[in-house]
Amino acid sequence: MANIDDELMLDAQEDAREAEYIFNQLSSELKERFSTDEIIMLMNLIVDHYYDSGILEGDDEVEIDLEQVAEAVCQKAKASGAGTYDPADVFFIVQADLDYQEQSLD
Repeated sequence: MANIDDELMLDAQEDAREAEYIFNQLSSELKERFSTDEIIMLMNLIVDHYYDSGILEGDDEVEIDLEQVAEAVCQKAKASGAGTYDPADVFFIVQADLDYQEQSLD
């Protein structure tokens, strides 16, 4: 059984892989606007939104409104003092995050 430090290291490695995937999906223009740390922070806010909204509850397939998620994530980022982001830009991060999650399920 892995200890907590091992689990945290594995989580950090997975976050780094996902952030790299998302970064590689972005246009050159967006790559200039977002750092890896910002992408990881936004990934965490995306997950928080999914949990807070209850979208992860239940067994039924759910239609996710990426524009609504991007808007909510931008609001959470601003409210937490993490910064102000354009939902039109964050949309592409939300979309790439969902793509990564779907690939991980296969």
